Amino acid sequence: MPYCPALHVNLSAGNFHYHPPQLSQPKLLSRSGRATRNSFPEQSVASMGYLSLPFLLPSQRTTISSRLFRLRPLYPCLNARSFQNSAIRFVAPTAYSKITPELEKRINAVPLDRFRNFCIVAHVDHGKSTLSDRLLELTGTIEPGGNKQILDKLDVERERGITVKAQTCTMLYNYKGDDYLLHLVDTPGHVDFRAEVLSSYRSTDSALLLVDASQGIQVANFFLAFAQGLTLLPVVNKIDLPSADPERALEQMRVNFELDPTNAVLVSAKTGLNVEKVLPAVCENAPAPTGSESAPLKMLLIDSWYDNFKGVILLVRLFDGVLKPGDVITALSTRKKYTVGEVGIMHPLETSTSALRAGQVGYVYFNPGMKNTNEAKIGDTLTHVGSESLIEPCEGFEEPQPMVFVGAFPTDQSEFTRLDDSIEQLVTNDRSVTLQKEASEALGQGWRLGFLGTLHASVFEDRLRQEHGGSLIITAPTVPYKIRDKDGKEEIISNPALFPSGEDAFRNVERMEPMVLATITVPEEYLGKVIELCESNRGTQESITFWTATQVIVKYRLPLAQLVNDFFGKLKGISKGYASLDYEDAGYEKSDICKLQLLVNKIPVDAISQVMHRSQCQRTGKAWVAKFKEFVQREQFEVVIQAAVGKLIVARETVKAVRKDVTAKLYGGDRTRRMKLLEKQKEGKKKLQSIGNVTIEHKAMQGFLAK
Repeated sequence: MPYCPALHVNLSAGNFHYHPPQLSQPKLLSRSGRATRNSFPEQSVASMGYLSLPFLLPSQRTTISSRLFRLRPLYPCLNARSFQNSAIRFVAPTAYSKITPELEKRINAVPLDRFRNFCIVAHVDHGKSTLSDRLLELTGTIEPGGNKQILDKLDVERERGITVKAQTCTMLYNYKGDDYLLHLVDTPGHVDFRAEVLSSYRSTDSALLLVDASQGIQVANFFLAFAQGLTLLPVVNKIDLPSADPERALEQMRVNFELDPTNAVLVSAKTGLNVEKVLPAVCENAPAPTGSESAPLKMLLIDSWYDNFKGVILLVRLFDGVLKPGDVITALSTRKKYTVGEVGIMHPLETSTSALRAGQVGYVYFNPGMKNTNEAKIGDTLTHVGSESLIEPCEGFEEPQPMVFVGAFPTDQSEFTRLDDSIEQLVTNDRSVTLQKEASEALGQGWRLGFLGTLHASVFEDRLRQEHGGSLIITAPTVPYKIRDKDGKEEIISNPALFPSGEDAFRNVERMEPMVLATITVPEEYLGKVIELCESNRGTQESITFWTATQVIVKYRLPLAQLVNDFFGKLKGISKGYASLDYEDAGYEKSDICKLQLLVNKIPVDAISQVMHRSQCQRTGKAWVAKFKEFVQREQFEVVIQAAVGKLIVARETVKAVRKDVTAKLYGGDRTRRMKLLEKQKEGKKKLQSIGNVTIEHKAMQGFLAK
């Protein structure tokens, strides 16, 4: 039987991909057959579902089903929306391509002094991913035209227009007749993904400092790059905008970062203007990595992700030595041994090579594969077996501490086991998320998840829904509180259900809440509204600095609990989107915090409790009982909904009982007969209330917790 290439059906993303064996990168066509590159096949990572079906495809047209789709010739990519809600789950291979002998020969001929490892540092929406696209096109890594955020491989990144996962790509660039091996990292710009940024910086030696010409410098991750000692190369983007002021941006770089404006490159990544000048600046001004191929192998584990076929795949940077398939290596933290199955580079797909050399950044997976995700410790050092005593461990990463916690429960408890596996896979790919199982009487089995911020939590939920088909009930975000008893013993509580309630519990206990130092960059005209917002959120002003003639930097000490309560959304609203926010941990501070609980007929609902400042309890309690009343069905007895702080009731609503008109049969007669019947009914309702149970339906809980 003749060889049949595979038609990969992506049921979750709604795309069909045909991979001819002779092509390294499949082209995508829309249902009409027109070429499109807005969706890239490498977005179909290990968490997406695929079904591989063997088909013989004629050169012109193949009909799978006359009622479904028609394939246009050569490289079909079809819209499969009718499959999007399919309950069938498929296992996904990672996007992959094979390196050509000519390309590998050129890469192997590049000496270490012509390696350049660099990242792009910029504020949110200053054009990092767009510039990355243009650089990939210039080097011939991808075909020019129509590319949009190629390195943003997750669906949630494309939907929100932000970078969530730091993505890497190796490029070969010829400059003045010599080949240079460039390793590019596109980093997130939002503060919630700082852990991704820090790990990216460790894989590079220099950074393009990208600034929007119309907005100027904003705080973001610039100081993180300084702290890592990276060489900064200034680039001013969006010079084609009518409001662009590149001279102001260059002056800000000179004054605040002591960067020479004459070395800056002025570009428009969207139109491609002057983008060809960026890579020559990288080749001339960025330092080459240090290391030796003859030295014992020493490599740093930067990132990892899970593939259902290959196991855990590691992204590593080699400082010394050479890594080849068949080598036996060990991790210094666990001392476990692994046999290398394949090594390669991201180009931009996983592209296998014969070896990785000192100075390179690439991927590696093992044969047999690493199945336990906990063995891949980010920041760990790996080396050949027998060379453990010959190398010094790499400086590891600081473990990111979660600042926001939420409870997550399946809307359908029968899905718990499947979603548990899905969450484990996502946590493997994002080590800044903490995971702990918990149970609720109202919502059943679930998880307590810790994140670096509210956007981080929202993105995680979107990824679980899009990539794994998971539907969750998410509780209100909370922060970790600290309790110190009279003996000095401290306990950190991240679950409101475990927080003590009642004044007796706090008689000899000190309660503390986490604080942050928020740095807000805002135009001067919105300064008054920003100060008012910070003051209303229990903030304490630290400083005000006029950054430029029109920009002001305001520093406030704020409770973290206020920051997670849509503070950023309110800040964007009052500043018409011009304000930017960065924050850092400022320790714990003594505070009058307490637990607000929701009671239904004096029985606490464990899933609805929150720790907050006492001054907010009454306002929040009134909102709770009014909203919860909408989802409680009327019973044969009266249902009392209360919000309580310990024994103090701060708000109450009553759902009146359904009752029969017992006086309907009466006509005329003495009034006492009517009152007797009503009193008898009232006593019966009271007795029924004492023995009856209120059943809170799952949909009611879901409706209440929905924003």
